[in-house]
Formats: sequence, C-alpha cells, structure tokens
Amino acid sequence: MRLILLGPPGAGKGTQAHRLVERHNIVQLSTGDMLRAAVAAETEVGLKAKDIMAAGGLVPDDIVIGIISDRIELPDAANGFILDGFPRTVPQAEALDALLKSKGLHLDAAVELRVNESALLQRVEARVAQMMERGETVRIDDTPEVLSKRLASYRTSTEPLVHYYSEKRKLVTIDGMMTIEEVTAEINRVLAAILAADESAKKPARKPAKKAAAAKRGSAPVKKAAKSAKKAAKAVKKAKKAPVKAAKKAKTAKKAVKKTVKKTVKKAVKAVKKAVKSSSKAKTSKSAKKPAKKAGKVAKKAGKKRVKR
Repeated sequence: MRLILLGPPGAGKGTQAHRLVERHNIVQLSTGDMLRAAVAAETEVGLKAKDIMAAGGLVPDDIVIGIISDRIELPDAANGFILDGFPRTVPQAEALDALLKSKGLHLDAAVELRVNESALLQRVEARVAQMMERGETVRIDDTPEVLSKRLASYRTSTEPLVHYYSEKRKLVTIDGMMTIEEVTAEINRVLAAILAADESAKKPARKPAKKAAAAKRGSAPVKKAAKSAKKAAKAVKKAKKAPVKAAKKAKTAKKAVKKTVKKTVKKAVKAVKKAVKSSSKAKTSKSAKKPAKKAGKVAKKAGKKRVKR
C-alpha cells in the first residue's frame, strides 16, 4: 500500500498516518527525516543535500527524488509507505509518478483530509487559550496567526495536488471534521475497497487460460459429434434419393416390357396374316378366314392389356 496524505495544517494527517502504519505494516517517510538520514549516511545525494542545507537553501526536487528512490528500496518499505511532506507541488508529484513507474510500482491513493479552515482557527485559538490558563508555554508556530499563514501557503502551492490526483483518479476525499475514530474508520473502508478492486482486476487474466484449457479438453467430443452429424446428413440425403432412383428403375422396366410386348404382338399379327394368305391360296372358304381374323384380334387385344399393366 503506497499512500500520500493531503490536507491543510491541523487536519490530523500525523494521527491518521500513525494508524495506517500500524494497520498495513508500512513505513511513514518524512522528507525531512530522509534528508537528515542521507546526510548522516554520507550517501551521494546526501552529500549534495548537505552543502545546500548548510547554505540555508532549499533542496532541489531531483535530490529529494533521489533520496526517496534510495529509501523505498530498503526492506522495511517492501509492503509500502506513506509519504509525509512530499509531494508539495504538481512538478514534484509528476517526478514521483515517474520514479514509481521506473521501479514497476504505482501510487494506490492520495487521501485528502478536507476540513473547515475557520473551524481549524477556532480550535487553535481555544487550545492556546487553555495552555495560557494552565501557565504552559505556547509554541511560536502554534498560534492563529502562524496557522493563517500556513493555510494560505497550502492553498497556493499544495492544494493544486488535489486536482492533479483527482484527474489521475487517485484522490480519496475524507471529511476531516469527523471524530478521529470516524476518520480512521472511513479511511480504512475506502482503502479496503481499493485493495479489493485491485485483486478483482488481476483475476480476469487467469480466466481466458482456464477457458482455453476447457475448450481444448472438450474439442474431441465436439469433433466426434460433428462427424456423426455429417454422417447422419449423408444418410438422410441418400434416403431421399432412393425413391427417385427406384421410380426411374420402374419406369425403365415398364418401357422395356412395353417394347417387348409390342414386338411380340407384331410378330403374332404377321404370323396371322401369313396364315391367312396361305389359307386363301389353298382356296379355303370364307368361314375359314373368320376364325383366323378373330384369332388376330384376340392376340392384339391381349398384347394391349399386357402393355397397360
């Protein structure tokens, strides 16, 4: 879990950061602490920062980014971190995004604690009054005047980060005017939803592989079914053609029978005529011709009946 807490001075970022560190087993990284540690360790970027800090100048963004880059590679930052005091400007946020991308990491959320500035000033005034009544020393930076200046500085330099992370869809806005416990509960609820969404986004990558394996396992039965369907289609087609072929064969046979009967009848008629001629030559009587003609007609009639069948 990699987070940034945004909000004006007095919004309660320090309290919520401490609770997030314990809940998610992550580290809180303060740019001031990291700079001092780098200087003490005399790292390359630490030595560069040392000279600038000694001269009272502001440490450039590239040096701060270099220190953050070294710090988040340490083992205790493996589970994530909360950045405290960085980024403060949009260019710093862009540099941080580039750094995380180069390491194959990403920011999970920028949590904004939104508060009412007038209410913050009233709180500080009340606290200062109570400390003075008890006779306690009031810190110079813990007065309404100083807070007003810090709020103005936040609005001009740091508040644009709210719009930057909103456009990146990384912004989570929490009502900082709730009680400390309520703010903590709301932050935990939102972060749990973000983690759940990240987990669900990873799952679809596995599903296509499972579907492909299932498809491969089921390919053999599908092919077998396709072959069976193809065979059945051929059988149906063949069955449809069978009556047509049978009809053609019957028609051919009928023609052959008709042709044969015609030939037979023709031969019979010729034979009768020949017999008639022979009988006339032998000078047979008219009574002898009639039976012969009658026989010819009977034979011809019989031939026609066979053809009709």
